[in-house]
Amino acid sequence: MNKAITDGLIFMPPAFENGLDVWSSGDGTPGSPTYAGSPNAALVPADQDFSGCLEIIKTTSTVKLRYMGDTPILPGCYLRVRARVKAMSGNLPAVRIAGWAGAAGGAHVAGVVEAGPSVQLSAYGKVATVEAIVGTGSRRGVDMSWGRAALSGHFGLDLTGPNGGVVRIDDIEIEDVTGVFLRDLIDWVDVRDYGARGDGVADDSAAFEAADAAALAAGRSVLVSAGSYRLNADVTFEAPARFEGTVTMPADRRLSLTRSFDLASYAAAFGSEEEGFKRAFQALLNFVDHDSLDLGGRRIEVTAPIDLQAAVNNKTSFATRRVIRNGQFDVVDGPAWAPAVVTSQASYSPANEKLLSNVANIANVAVGSLVTGTGVGREVYVTAVNLGAATLTLSQPLYGAAGSQVYTFTRFRYVLDFSGFSSLSKMVLDDIEVQCNGFASAILLPPSGSLFHLRDSFVTRPRNRGITSIGDGCQGMMIDRCSFTSDESGLRSQDRVSIALNASANDVKIRDCRAQHFRHFAVLGGNGNLIVGNHWFQGDTEVDGLRLPGLILAGTDVKSTVTGNYIDNCSIEWTNEYESDPGFANQYSFGGLTITGNTFTASDVAPWFAFLVVKPYGAGHFLRDVNISGNVFKALAGAIDRVDAVDTTFAPLNPASMKNITVEANAFTAITQPISNPVFFQHDQASAATVWTVSPGAYLPFGGWARNVEALVAEGMISGPASERRSDMPYVEVQQGALKQNVTVTWAGASKGRVHLRIRMDNPV
Repeated sequence: MNKAITDGLIFMPPAFENGLDVWSSGDGTPGSPTYAGSPNAALVPADQDFSGCLEIIKTTSTVKLRYMGDTPILPGCYLRVRARVKAMSGNLPAVRIAGWAGAAGGAHVAGVVEAGPSVQLSAYGKVATVEAIVGTGSRRGVDMSWGRAALSGHFGLDLTGPNGGVVRIDDIEIEDVTGVFLRDLIDWVDVRDYGARGDGVADDSAAFEAADAAALAAGRSVLVSAGSYRLNADVTFEAPARFEGTVTMPADRRLSLTRSFDLASYAAAFGSEEEGFKRAFQALLNFVDHDSLDLGGRRIEVTAPIDLQAAVNNKTSFATRRVIRNGQFDVVDGPAWAPAVVTSQASYSPANEKLLSNVANIANVAVGSLVTGTGVGREVYVTAVNLGAATLTLSQPLYGAAGSQVYTFTRFRYVLDFSGFSSLSKMVLDDIEVQCNGFASAILLPPSGSLFHLRDSFVTRPRNRGITSIGDGCQGMMIDRCSFTSDESGLRSQDRVSIALNASANDVKIRDCRAQHFRHFAVLGGNGNLIVGNHWFQGDTEVDGLRLPGLILAGTDVKSTVTGNYIDNCSIEWTNEYESDPGFANQYSFGGLTITGNTFTASDVAPWFAFLVVKPYGAGHFLRDVNISGNVFKALAGAIDRVDAVDTTFAPLNPASMKNITVEANAFTAITQPISNPVFFQHDQASAATVWTVSPGAYLPFGGWARNVEALVAEGMISGPASERRSDMPYVEVQQGALKQNVTVTWAGASKGRVHLRIRMDNPV
């Protein structure tokens, strides 16, 4: 930095030969005496050392020489005042650079040093150089620090010591030497000063480490100046770093920026945000003294799936909490996002329920592929591939695929692909958006691990899937306050293919989320789930339209709670499609489900639509320990027949085994037939009869039988044919009629009147 060049300022005083009327024998202020016509000073036009110079006879204790022009003093600018002098005769004086500090309005700045180091002349004709540096700041090497009050100065020199000597003085020079202090001013250490070439060929790793050590020792930052630096070793910067140039590294080498650990620094270092993110993630899992990677609110354009294990390279498992936060991944269309589809013949045996064997063309089947074929449930994925044994490990058993057949394996492409890790736990994505733009799927979880957490984030317009679990990597997964928006809002419900999320393992928590217009919101294969406070909706504009399940619980003993949700234009479907032998044997049947406090609504749907559907994939199953209470069911633009249904595509439920089912305190609007268990049923017998047939079957949920009567009470008098009072106690018989949904009340004689009954379709305990 040189103000004479950058700002056009003039610091250099004129030569003596241009006139002595601007050179003062005082302080240099206006009105002070000059050397023009002085008897003690004269110009010497030719000197063997100085060419033209000024000769002065020292006659007083301190002889002053000052330039009367105002030399500007600027904050951050440092001036060096220099003069060459020699003694010609007489006593030998001392010489020093001196000045007068001027403030606003021509006032004097008091209390500052106005003279530099003194040099004693020691011989006649010997040239001595005196100099001093002046500036506003108090830095090492500054002789006259004048502070911010100084705006200008009058500079020259002083002759001190004995009188009577004759001294010649060469022209005084004033120059900007701010560059001497530049490193102190900008506080950096340049890697080039420590041997870095920056030519993209030489290995600059050692130079980077040396520059970091120097910066750390001096409390400074590292500057990677312009260039392309090849690093063929792991490099750690303990000091803060700034990148004007870029670096290249092999995949197995790491750059750890411990004091500049953010996406902006890594993007600058590697020349792109996409590569910078990969390298920052690599460092994050290699203990860079940070638990989180801050994307700094930046948008990363992603041109291909990010294989996060390949980015880390040296780890296949990780179980320490790490967070990626505060940014957006924005997919750019291209061929890298096209799903890979492979068809192959394979064999399946229920005895080895998570294995496909004798897989033809197995080398082309990728981990994470969706498996489809006859007898394959929804959201079954390839968890592992064994090329030598020609086997594939599956995320779930197959319900009806015994024998050999041709399967289709579809590998979707995900923006964030964790599937390369064998196990990954405690990974948190916080306040991010995965903007898929209809080209890519969003997040693929690892085959194993626990406690993946997505919170306060957006999964926007995925092509096929939002979050996919291909194994047990979703154990304890938490999805909190997130938004899932499909790319298929314009399609009919049945024509959509995208799914917001699935899970294979247990203890999934989905809370306060919103999902719009997917084929399914969530397919959950484990138990112990909490589905709380969400809103998912799947409607379309078709009149009497078909509606698909929003939430699919693909297991029998689900031990799950669905509460406080807004379930819009879709159903909850409960299946056991993940059982290799789906018929009931000795396992727990459909149970452990609580559905409370939800709002269900549907508009312009076919009347046979139902909000709650049970679909057994094998015979003999039943409901047990189920609580459906405090919900609101409402149909708009037409009524629906009832809210419950059993899909008998594969098998019906067994009403004879229903146990401990509570369906009560629900609200029904535009629902033709409400349901309840137990049902409080009123029966009016207009004509006297010994046997009254009570028909509560329409109220009993899920096609249940009338299996128990908890209470019977008469309202008003029970009378005989002649209106005589009947006082006998009747008895009841349950499971009457062809559908076993009736109850008979038998009296001692023909009777008529009104009774109230509490009838159950289950055994209460």
